[in-house]
Amino acid sequence: MKRQQLIEQIRSKGSYLCVGLDTDLSKIPSCLLSHPDPVFEFNRQIIDSTKDHCVAYKINTAFYESLGLKGWAAMEKTVNYIPSTHLKIADAKRGDIGNTSSQYAKAFFEVLPFDAVTVAPYMGEDSVRPFLEYKDKWTIVLGLTSNPGARDFELQQSGGEYLYEKVLRTVSSWGSPENLMFVVGATQAGWFEKIRQLTPDHFYLVPGVGTQGGSLADISKKAMNREVGLLVNASRAIIYASAKEDFADQAAAVSKGYREEMTSYL
Repeated sequence: MKRQQLIEQIRSKGSYLCVGLDTDLSKIPSCLLSHPDPVFEFNRQIIDSTKDHCVAYKINTAFYESLGLKGWAAMEKTVNYIPSTHLKIADAKRGDIGNTSSQYAKAFFEVLPFDAVTVAPYMGEDSVRPFLEYKDKWTIVLGLTSNPGARDFELQQSGGEYLYEKVLRTVSSWGSPENLMFVVGATQAGWFEKIRQLTPDHFYLVPGVGTQGGSLADISKKAMNREVGLLVNASRAIIYASAKEDFADQAAAVSKGYREEMTSYL
C-alpha cells in the first residue's frame, strides 16, 4: 500500500485506528472453542465488525507462532481475509544479519501478503535494508517503545542525545516517509513533540492506547502532522471488549468510539 492510499483511507473514514489482532486462544469466547479453527473464526468476526472503523490491522505474530503449525495457518488465513483497503501489519519485530533479514522480508512480503512489518534496528543498517528494498511495502522501525524497559537503553543518553533520538535520526536516512514508519508508544506522550521535530513527515505506529493507558487526545495533539501521520493501535480494549457471544458487536462499538473521537481531531 502506498502512502497516498493510506492517507486517503484515513481522510475518507475519519479514522487512523489500527486494530491489533493479538489473539490469545485462552481469552477468546468459549463459544468458539469447538470451531475447527477458533483463532481464525474469532479474527474473522472481529474484522467483519471493525473494518468500517479502522484503516489497519496489526497481527502480533507471537500469538500465532506459539501455537505451532495451526497458529501459523490461522495467521495466514487471517492476513488473506483482511480487505485490501486496509494496511496489513506483521508485528514481528524482526532484525538480523542481512541474509537472515532477507528471508524474514521474503516471508512477510512475498509468502504472506503483509504491507508492513515491525523491525528492531539495533543490529544496524544491513539488518533493516532488506525490508526497505521492497516496493510499496513499509518497514516500521522501533523508535521509543511503551514498555518500562525503554529506560534501560532507549532513554539512556550519550553525547548529549538519547539513544532513541540517534535511532530516529539515523534510520530516517535509510529510507523515506514513503516506506518507513516508527513505533512510538502511546505511554510516551511527553516525548512526542521532540520526536515529531526529528521526523516531521513520517508515520508513527502508536501502540499502548486503551488497556495500557495511553491518551488518544494527547497523542493526536502532540504528534499529528499535516497528513495525520498516525496509526494508533488498540488491541485488547477492542478484541476482548466482551468474552461472550456478543464479542463482535462489542468490538464494533468500541472501535466506533475510537473512530468518532479520531474524527473530532482531524
